[in-house]
Amino acid sequence: MKLLLLLFFIGYSIGLFSQQKTFVFARTDNDSVFIHSDINNQNGKTIIDSIILSGNKVTKPRIIFRELTFRKSDTIRVIELSKKLSRSRENLLNTSLFNFVTIHDSIITTGEFSHIHIQIHFIERWYLWPLPIFEISDRNLNTWWETKDFNRISYGLLLVKENMRGRMEKLNLLLRFGYDETYQMSYDIPYINQKQTFGSGLGLGFAQNHEVAYKTINNKLILVKNEDKYIYKRFYSYFNITHRPSLYQHHLVQLNYNYYSFDDTLLKLNPDYSFNAQNTNEYLTLHYRFTYDNRDSKVYPLSGDRYEATLSKGGFGVFKDGDISTMELMGSYSKHWRVSKKFFLGTYWAGKFSTVRDQPYFYQQGLGYGKNFVRGYELYVIDGQSYVLSKNTVKFNLIPTNIKEIKFLKSEKFNKIHYTIYLNWFLDAGYVSNFKNAETNHLNNAMLLSTGFGLDIVTYYDLLIRLELSINKESEIGFFFHIANTL
Repeated sequence: MKLLLLLFFIGYSIGLFSQQKTFVFARTDNDSVFIHSDINNQNGKTIIDSIILSGNKVTKPRIIFRELTFRKSDTIRVIELSKKLSRSRENLLNTSLFNFVTIHDSIITTGEFSHIHIQIHFIERWYLWPLPIFEISDRNLNTWWETKDFNRISYGLLLVKENMRGRMEKLNLLLRFGYDETYQMSYDIPYINQKQTFGSGLGLGFAQNHEVAYKTINNKLILVKNEDKYIYKRFYSYFNITHRPSLYQHHLVQLNYNYYSFDDTLLKLNPDYSFNAQNTNEYLTLHYRFTYDNRDSKVYPLSGDRYEATLSKGGFGVFKDGDISTMELMGSYSKHWRVSKKFFLGTYWAGKFSTVRDQPYFYQQGLGYGKNFVRGYELYVIDGQSYVLSKNTVKFNLIPTNIKEIKFLKSEKFNKIHYTIYLNWFLDAGYVSNFKNAETNHLNNAMLLSTGFGLDIVTYYDLLIRLELSINKESEIGFFFHIANTL
């Protein structure tokens, strides 16, 4: 248990820094999603007389009611009631506002219609996280482990205030020094109108580096460093409007302002490093993204599907670099099935298509960044203008969900922990199309294949730990460690 707690605090911090937001809830056949009264006539109808909330000391009731698949005074067929209650509980846990959600229902009258009284109890999370940063400044822990260079360490403070004003609003403040200097602030409001369908967000940041990758050779980043001055600077800001017309659909329109400054050193080493080989690039980017997410869990889904499509246009001739023009279409699709009580299947597909082939080095990004990588190739980057990726997994529930109470912790926000462990076998494939420098990178314009086995530990506060042993098409065997890499 102490080891699990240690992994939690380390993993939660890494998950926040990498900005891969995840979530989990307990799954066990013995843990009732709700306590449902014995209603003999399953084909009959029931009327919801009341919905009582308890334990939501911070979260506003309207935020909770937004996630329910039913409303007070609704008339529902008894046979459908269980599904609606279970789905509502999943929706509430998917907000990442609660550690536990328990739904009780009881029959209060009988007759032609049953009358139901519903009680929902919450154990809320801790919402304020002032976290010290001690962070490895590589793409992932596995690439850093090759060199174990402690000069590539960043430190500072991350302040995260979730569920501000009890309205699911989120404030991020980041002060990071050392290898990667970053100063960042963002504020997101999910709902700005009475119907809770529109939201908004804004953010800005500044980053600068003494060392930066200027080229990729043999699918490894080649770095250059100048101790006396910063050779890479970036200022960025954004403003967005979101629209959530239904429980599982989400639209986003976002406008980004981007300003980059590059030292002459980078342009001498790689004339294709920036747009038009200029020391500064300044342009706007407009994004539109549509997401449909009907999975049971956002961190470790076992059923349901999700698809997302993003159209991004960069460069509108507003600034002096008026000839900057980019257009990209990105998409992803995932599907999850329950095969039996213990076995589950999952597939994830992602792709990007760029209409502009002649992209500068700093801009183009293929596989090897974030969660878009072929397992077994974590130590490589495969740059390119377009790519396709497929990840396929068979999961086996090795240890069902356990709920433990940690007696020496007094706060209910931490002293009740749940965890479960899955074994998995995976088969991945990917392909990156690159029209530049492909001759020095053998993994570009080639099929990537890998397979292997993994151990997944899922626990509270959105923590997912992956341990994976893989072999790729190059016959390289590797052991890799990941935090919060949801498929």
